Amino acid sequence: MTSARSTLTALARSTALAGLALAGLAAGLAMLAAMLLSYLVGLVIVFPPAVRLGRAVTRLQRELAARWSGIPIDDPYRPEPPPPVPQADGWYRDGRTLYKRPTIPAFNKRWNWMSKDPATWRDLAYLLSAPFAGGFAAAAPLLATVYGVAWAAGGNPVMGAAWILLAVIGARWYAPWAVRLHGQVAAALLGPTEKARLAQRVSRLDAARTEAVDSQAAELRRIERDLHDGAQARLVAIGMTIGAAEQLLESDPQAARALLGKAREASATALQEIRRLVRGIHPPVLAERGLGDAVRALALDSPLRTHVTIDLPEGASAPLESAAYFAVSELLANAARHGDATEAWVDVSTQGPALRVTVTDDGHGGADPERGTGLRGIERRLGAFDGLLAVSSPAGGPTTAVIELPRAFRARPAPLSPWRYLGRLCWALWPIPLFPQGLVAMVLKLMGSPVKSWFLGLRVPEPFQWPVIMGMILLGGGLLAVALATTARTREAEGGACG
Repeated sequence: MTSARSTLTALARSTALAGLALAGLAAGLAMLAAMLLSYLVGLVIVFPPAVRLGRAVTRLQRELAARWSGIPIDDPYRPEPPPPVPQADGWYRDGRTLYKRPTIPAFNKRWNWMSKDPATWRDLAYLLSAPFAGGFAAAAPLLATVYGVAWAAGGNPVMGAAWILLAVIGARWYAPWAVRLHGQVAAALLGPTEKARLAQRVSRLDAARTEAVDSQAAELRRIERDLHDGAQARLVAIGMTIGAAEQLLESDPQAARALLGKAREASATALQEIRRLVRGIHPPVLAERGLGDAVRALALDSPLRTHVTIDLPEGASAPLESAAYFAVSELLANAARHGDATEAWVDVSTQGPALRVTVTDDGHGGADPERGTGLRGIERRLGAFDGLLAVSSPAGGPTTAVIELPRAFRARPAPLSPWRYLGRLCWALWPIPLFPQGLVAMVLKLMGSPVKSWFLGLRVPEPFQWPVIMGMILLGGGLLAVALATTARTREAEGGACG
């Protein structure tokens, strides 16, 4: 029963993907027409709406790939340009031209952003090729069923029943495979390129640099304030106390001895404050023993009953370990101070080359990075390393915070995959069945041309011509889809190896 339900679900999804491929073809044709009208006629106003339509369809394709195939695909587009800013005189400059209103400068920015983004043209290529790269392949059981019904309606129920039976038998394994294949093809064509990833990374690093500079300036001000108001004031007081003891040394030795005792106590307090300040900058245990032992020491000093699990194969860089350490320290302090927690769990482990830290407490919840300066400070500190902070804190608790720092450890190179060679073979073979043996033969068949030449679909007996032609189209589209899927898999493996 479960197998039949999963097969029906896969059939419904593959049919929906085939319909979406046809809708994408319509959107691609609209983009192509808008491009021709813009570049040949100068009707540029139609280009942005057509691009937005194409991006809406491809965005739906990415969402379905992530939901149905389990293959998340990031948006490949470059960051959207900011709105135009007026000059001091209130006019807007675009190149050498001044405008009273921001409409035209904003349109020009949007036009350049869309037309010069390679992802726009990759979307167009995907939409135009989607029926052949994935649509026909996904709809193969449906096409076989329709063909069988057509045979039965034409007076040949045996042939119709054979095609329908073939579709039913093959759908059990073919439909789930077609859904997964769609996700891999979408990842190959709709995922971000290396240049797009680099542009997005530059944008994130620029924002992270600004945050890091601000955070560093605030940290320096805090250190200066703590030194000025704490240790420096105590050292000045110690000096004054010793000076007073020197004056009383001959006249009142007992009072001088008492003042020297107070100076000794004050020096011990100042030393503790300096050590506390040093631990706030970079704890000695972190430098000497690494992140694992530093987190364990942090758990011993915490007022919460803290359970620590460490699974680190090696040490990360010192700045990265420092960021993770202070993030854990801030989370435990927030749990005790604001969450009224009594118990906490800290798990430090690896996720591939990334460092992942999970902190959970039994407090009353309600933590929100938008309202808490402590969590915003953690995000700023992690942002310098492309790190992420995810917080789940429903009302009533518990609160779970997950910290992930990518590229914390050196990844092992992945072995060469045989998929690379399969992809090359499919790249070399897919045009042969799709175009000359498939689409060209279909056009000649519809035109009733007597030319048969070397077209296999026109040389077989009449009842088998359409099945052979459609089979060639499906074979070519399937080879193209497999080529794209293996390219995406190889790229993912190589990317993971070098990350």
